[in-house]
Amino acid sequence: MKEIEPLLRYGHLHFGENKVQEAYSKWIDVKNNFDVKLHMIGKLQSNKVKFLLPLFDYLHSLDNIKLAEKISKEQIKLKKRIKIFIQVNIGDEEQKNGIQPNEVEDFYKICINNLDLDIVGLMCLPPDQKDVKPFFKKMKELNNQLGLKELSMGMSSDYLDAIEFGASFIRIGSKIFGNRNQ
Repeated sequence: MKEIEPLLRYGHLHFGENKVQEAYSKWIDVKNNFDVKLHMIGKLQSNKVKFLLPLFDYLHSLDNIKLAEKISKEQIKLKKRIKIFIQVNIGDEEQKNGIQPNEVEDFYKICINNLDLDIVGLMCLPPDQKDVKPFFKKMKELNNQLGLKELSMGMSSDYLDAIEFGASFIRIGSKIFGNRNQ
């Protein structure tokens, strides 16, 4: 965690992780010493929800009803709520997870009305090798239609475009820390 210590001391307190188990070894001590807000930005399997809630403050990848129901039950059990972004499959790509744009409003209503989840915004990963601006524009429109305040989109390669279209959370880890070791 020596890589992030200068950022912590400077006052940067929001960090993202892709894997729940990996986060535990990195962040338990840090969270005890700093008011860090930890964001789960990777795909979350429903069997990992019990590990997610004690450590994370945000989930950026809610992409199905089974996961939503599991989070709702676990939040009741632990008496802890996290802030959640609904992942939208904005490019209608088979290989990507997410709610279809035309189903987002119904999914959102189920999440807030039936499951009492704290949905704060939408998240997307636009198609690779395409102009991201039309996808970011559509995300901004969807987010506004729902009256949500936060919008999670943009990575190291396209974060400036994402900010132009209203992103409030961007993922720029590789620009700061370099490419991730596999």
